[in-house]
Amino acid sequence: MRYLPALCLCVIASLSIAQTRESGPWWPHPVWGPTDQTGASNWITPDKIVAAASLIKTGQVYELGHPYTNGMPTVGSRNYKLVIAGFPTMGPFESRDRSVYFNDEYVAGEIGQVGTQFDGLGHPGVGVTMDDGSEHVVFYNGHTDDEIHNPYGLSKLGVENVKPFFTRGILIDIAALLDEDIVSGDHIVSLTEVRNALANQGIDEASIAPGDALLFNFGWWQRWPEPSILSDAQPYLGDDVVAWIIERQPSMVGSDITLDGPEFAVHTELIVKHGINNLEWMTFKGLAEDQVYEFAFILTPLRLKGATGSPVRPIAIK
Repeated sequence: MRYLPALCLCVIASLSIAQTRESGPWWPHPVWGPTDQTGASNWITPDKIVAAASLIKTGQVYELGHPYTNGMPTVGSRNYKLVIAGFPTMGPFESRDRSVYFNDEYVAGEIGQVGTQFDGLGHPGVGVTMDDGSEHVVFYNGHTDDEIHNPYGLSKLGVENVKPFFTRGILIDIAALLDEDIVSGDHIVSLTEVRNALANQGIDEASIAPGDALLFNFGWWQRWPEPSILSDAQPYLGDDVVAWIIERQPSMVGSDITLDGPEFAVHTELIVKHGINNLEWMTFKGLAEDQVYEFAFILTPLRLKGATGSPVRPIAIK
């Protein structure tokens, strides 16, 4: 499957069920109501944070994100550049008996949708025909294109509305289950495989609780930053796994790939319809090598007002 550039704006699907802005097939949200812009990060409550903190036994930290670098792979025309113009950038400033200098960087590009990238609720949308015949792109909780569009940042569903994630993380190691270093690009993950992976790791499926972060390892972190990694066919989650995730009510999913197949089920079913965020292109080197499958998971998206996503530095603490 190829991660198509068209996903930068929206995923278009045809829906003919009668619906209005007030009521549709996936809105308003049954728990958080018609005005919610926070999504499944609402599950991150004080009690959830305290429970996650109790998983920390040794204090060992695992980095789960790739560094953001000039020349890293990007989708389509997306780009990223960091420049330090002049060296030092500022100064000298005379202070007492010394001269003081400073360096600053200039960062440009689609910084919320490159590298290890966190998809906000304003990232994917679905094409919908309303009951009055009008065509709209509809996002999480029924928010429509005309009410959120703003060329200088989304008017609603900006990533600043997402709460920080401090929760229980679970690594579902598909590569280890299949005894493959890197899972082949034509593989579709089944629910049986997910359950077998959990059982092999000693994790009771029934223990998965609302707000947990479900992370999937395919070994593709070993290929980063190969130039072709974003265009090559990737393994993806089968429809039965997507439905299972929705039932578990996690705060987010993540992987060392995009998780999405040709029908964009992860982006449309999880993000658009249920507000479950997706974190793409992670690295699981440390967790996989140490066979750490349950941990405190911490991720804090930048509060970029109106942004569709965010650069992040996810970590796991054992």
